[in-house]
Amino acid sequence: MTVELFALYEYNEWANERVIGSLRELPEADYVREMGGGWPSVRATFVHIAGATDAWAERFAGKEALVLPKESDLPKLEDAVALLLEAQRKHRAHLKTLTREKLDRPFSWKNLSGEVKAAPYEIVVRHVVNHQTYHRGQIASMLRRLGGKPIATDMVRWGIEIHGSQTPPR
Repeated sequence: MTVELFALYEYNEWANERVIGSLRELPEADYVREMGGGWPSVRATFVHIAGATDAWAERFAGKEALVLPKESDLPKLEDAVALLLEAQRKHRAHLKTLTREKLDRPFSWKNLSGEVKAAPYEIVVRHVVNHQTYHRGQIASMLRRLGGKPIATDMVRWGIEIHGSQTPPR
């Protein structure tokens, strides 16, 4: 298993912690406010991040994940936070099971429409982080539109804050 994937997931957890901190300061009215765009609200976007992250953890565990939670399933911020943190725990455990041989094989799963899909295992593992990064960007945009200032979650910021001038492990 490459140290690089562990670092990628460490970055992802760091970025999620920063977003969660920002969202905890957001008034609930703004958290649920419908704004249009890709996802209608900050809540809808964050619930999607949490649900999709958990769905991938379930798929990696060999289970089907054909439905993501709706906003009504996770109405409060802390409901979505709890799901995301548990999903992150599952992903950390999963990373420890990966070998180069496993990462080089295809990974198959059923998508939300029940269709069987396959992609290189390592690409799917990386996709989990990329997907969250994409949606964290949407949340940052929404926070700006709400008059707030989103906290930076760039990978280079993580590198500076966590590793300083040190070269990260390889």
